[in-house]
Amino acid sequence: MKRFRYTLAAATLLTATPLTADNHAGQLGPDPILLVSAEASRTARVAQELWDFAELGYLENRSTQLMQTELASEGFKVESGIADIPTAFVAEWGEGGPVIAILAEMDALPGINQSASATRDPIEGKHAGHACGHNLFGAGSLTAAIAVKNWLEATGTPGRVRLYGTPAEEGGSGKVYMTRAGMFDDVDIAIHWHADDENSAAARTSLANRSAKFRFSGISAHAAGAPERGRSALDGVEAMNMMANMLHEHMPQDARMHYVITSGGNAPNVVPDFAEVFYYVRHPDPDGVEDIWARLENAARGAATGTGTEVEWEVIHGNNPLLVNEALAKVMDAKLRMVGGVEYTEEERAWAAEIQKSLGDAAKPLSSATEIGEYSKSLGYGSTDVGDVSWATPTVGVRTAAWVPGTSAHSWQAVAASGHSIGHKGAQVAAKAMTLMAVELFTNPDLRKAAKAEFDAARGDDYRYQSLLGDRNPPLDYRK
Repeated sequence: MKRFRYTLAAATLLTATPLTADNHAGQLGPDPILLVSAEASRTARVAQELWDFAELGYLENRSTQLMQTELASEGFKVESGIADIPTAFVAEWGEGGPVIAILAEMDALPGINQSASATRDPIEGKHAGHACGHNLFGAGSLTAAIAVKNWLEATGTPGRVRLYGTPAEEGGSGKVYMTRAGMFDDVDIAIHWHADDENSAAARTSLANRSAKFRFSGISAHAAGAPERGRSALDGVEAMNMMANMLHEHMPQDARMHYVITSGGNAPNVVPDFAEVFYYVRHPDPDGVEDIWARLENAARGAATGTGTEVEWEVIHGNNPLLVNEALAKVMDAKLRMVGGVEYTEEERAWAAEIQKSLGDAAKPLSSATEIGEYSKSLGYGSTDVGDVSWATPTVGVRTAAWVPGTSAHSWQAVAASGHSIGHKGAQVAAKAMTLMAVELFTNPDLRKAAKAEFDAARGDDYRYQSLLGDRNPPLDYRK
């Protein structure tokens, strides 16, 4: 059977009128935008606490507890430790009606940290940072869930809003394990967002990917006194890397492969008996990942044979590509335009201008933070475990200018902005757009029907879900 069908059917034309700033304030109850604005201090506080914690994947103990406590205090029913992941949770409020899910990430990245200063200023003793803005992701989604709950309660609208606390997006594929466990099977629509340096609700898909740690074992010996007795595990890693770099020449244009040596020995005069290299492979199609991966495994085997070592590998994570839903994306685009972009104060403009000095030619006009990008459908070269969710239920996302225009993800500049009021404002913009989208979904059955029809057509009648990480258990120790 086919796993995926990539040619999307034409999106169903919608005849229902989306909510507007005029009509969502009267007969439909309180203005959703004002409900989010009322939570601005909570958004900033939670975002800042998560930024301070900067906890790595599957180790987000304080982060998940903070979010669960906030939601429980608002009347949400919270279930923690779902999908065999201690830091994963789901919080639900409401009864009957459709189920609208909001995703909330929380993990930081290792090996990068920065204060909220506009110049390079690592924090001594801190070994991780929110260089991808997941502190903002978590806080903004939490705010949206609470605002939606307040709207449902005020209007008496049937329906359930769920916040999914999703750990270890950065290389841990937390959402994949949650998808595999059936956590999204009864969800009507899922909503997500991400920090960025621009505002956009474009229908941008992503690359499928897989990662693994390749571990070589050799024989230690004195590198000068008895070199003939040694078999260097590092030689195995280096031989594999050489062949992998040759493989780059013979990969499809849209494929990506990258690695980092995580262990290479401790002293030059000791032949290392253990070495490890961590690889990522990406491609728009899961089958493309499989093809490249088979060649990479052969490179590992060949490297071990040639160096007299042994090799084994552990798949750490794997994500399917994001299945875009244009019926939803076009409405999300309209909601984002209703909200508008991020407006800076004079103090924020000065701070952002200082950041821009470090961006060089990548810097964009600060005014672009207030603008909304043109709607389009395109391929993004990143990867996300939201992809697996999008094959389980129709999914829509939005990106907001939570970073200074021109900032790249996984940079110290992104860490700084994620801990600054500019980042907090970006989270508020996202929360407003997501809340408006959720209200639309609760009140517009035609939109839900159109999204589901597009989703079913895109997957095809013979679709079956298959994760790219196999049947392994969550790698709860992959960041230790």
